[in-house]
Amino acid sequence: IKNVDLVITSCTAIAHLAGSMGAKVWIVLKYMPDWRWFLNRDTTDWYPSMKIYRQPKLYDWKSVFQNIEQELKIVTKQ
Repeated sequence: IKNVDLVITSCTAIAHLAGSMGAKVWIVLKYMPDWRWFLNRDTTDWYPSMKIYRQPKLYDWKSVFQNIEQELKIVTKQ
């Protein structure tokens, strides 16, 4: 995890491990996530280096990954 620029994952042990290590993490969450991710936020108090990408509506993964694609284009230009 320390050897990569970015970890993109769903809510798994990898997300928690990377977040606890301070690695840059983008996590994808379903519309109604686990309580620990709160609601209507793209950050978390648990892991300051983590950015949250949420489904805007039930089963809508397409827009989540379109948002990530756009963000990656911005980040990789730097």
